[in-house]
Amino acid sequence: MVLASTSAHRVISRDIERDFDGDLTFGQRLADKVAEFGGSWAFILSFGLFLLAWTLLNAALPRPFDAYPYIFLNLLLSMIAALQAPIIMMSQNRQAARDRLDAAHDYEVNLKAEIEIMALHEKLDQLRTREIEVLLARQQEQIDLLTRLLQKRG
Repeated sequence: MVLASTSAHRVISRDIERDFDGDLTFGQRLADKVAEFGGSWAFILSFGLFLLAWTLLNAALPRPFDAYPYIFLNLLLSMIAALQAPIIMMSQNRQAARDRLDAAHDYEVNLKAEIEIMALHEKLDQLRTREIEVLLARQQEQIDLLTRLLQKRG
């Protein structure tokens, strides 16, 4: 593919992000949003506030709905973690697939650049060879001219 694009003088680079994100299902987009929010400071701070509110509310109520050691809260946290972990893993798997696609594309672009550089070196070598041949021919003409001039004088 790289050689074909090089010989046809076509550009090989493309927008991998657009190609990859164009075919996302609803579940994949949702997994990306959950992973994006789950790995943010907004999530950490809001969840910290939720835990603080839960603790303060249960400590302040005369008949708490989840008394210390907060067994119901632990159950909720476990369920959230059980759901959130596979969703984040799905998003990470997609990111890994995107990274592999990116790496393959980078390799193709680098390979084409290397081929183009080799072609440029070959062209430069040809130009130098022609230039040297022209210079040698001119030098030979000058030597011949000087030889004739010396023969006429002598």
